[in-house]
Amino acid sequence: MLGLMNQQILLASRPRGVATLENFRLVETSVPTPAAGQVLVRHRWLSIDPYMRGRMSAAKSYAAPQPLDAVMIGQTAGVVVESRCSRWKVGDEVVGMGGWQQYAVVDGEDRQGLRKVDTSRVPLSAFLGAVGMPGVTAWYGLNKIIEVKPGQTVLVGAAAGAVGSVVGQLARVRGARAVGIAGGPEKCAWVTETLGFEACIDHRDHADVRSLAAALKLACPDGIDGNFENVGGKVLDAALTVMNPFGRVALCGMIAGYEGEAIPLTLARLILQSRLRIEGFIVTEHPEVWPEALRELADLIVDGRLRYRESIAVGLAQAPTALLGMLTGANFGKQLVSLE
Repeated sequence: MLGLMNQQILLASRPRGVATLENFRLVETSVPTPAAGQVLVRHRWLSIDPYMRGRMSAAKSYAAPQPLDAVMIGQTAGVVVESRCSRWKVGDEVVGMGGWQQYAVVDGEDRQGLRKVDTSRVPLSAFLGAVGMPGVTAWYGLNKIIEVKPGQTVLVGAAAGAVGSVVGQLARVRGARAVGIAGGPEKCAWVTETLGFEACIDHRDHADVRSLAAALKLACPDGIDGNFENVGGKVLDAALTVMNPFGRVALCGMIAGYEGEAIPLTLARLILQSRLRIEGFIVTEHPEVWPEALRELADLIVDGRLRYRESIAVGLAQAPTALLGMLTGANFGKQLVSLE
């Protein structure tokens, strides 16, 4: 791709408290040339996900921190525009971890680093959302940790987000009752009227654990059997008060603490009192479930039983703003950046 330039966004500094636009830097460099065995991918979509905030910090976590002065990590969807690997041809549509840049060179033999997708059934962007990592995250937590059964009640935090919106719909497919928590009346209305959740509580209407717990008890008169936890803080505390004995919590995210603040668990005694099972998980550590999960998720979209929504920022330069907005709940559904 002689003469073409590749825009990239680097992590310029680590946040101290709340992340800001000053933590990022936009640069321009030449489009790389693939060597033997490599392919060049032109990105069409960037995925913006909550885990990125954690990787910006140097604190110990389940994955290494994002290096400074390096391209921001992130999943991407795009098309092969040059190939020097027999496994790939120009025009193949792919999903990978190309990061916040317009082009990336990828090892064509790395089967974990690049995956071909079929866009004849669902759009390319969906492979970063409902038929991608968020969808498989929902599938795994619901089926393998919560182990949902017909007639049970499943609570879903961040129910209007990329993961939560899929959890509730899958729960309903399994014959369970889905109750969501979201921020704002518009999101709550979408969760119930479009996605079919039985109820959705606006957490902005409840300033403390007691108030939120009271609302949960009204929405879940038979208690909560499974809690798909995306938020933590007062949301988790309130949910614990309504959990049925031997209930299960799939701990997926802790949005309440992504800026580095402590998130106390004030009602931990209920874990013992109700003999609850709480399990945190990272879906990339469970590759064995991906094929089955992706097949079901795609089939449900084609059948019209799984709906999704996307918030789209246009242009690479908008990626930092999109991430900061998502961390404060500005997104509706899956947050993407379009590079078309």
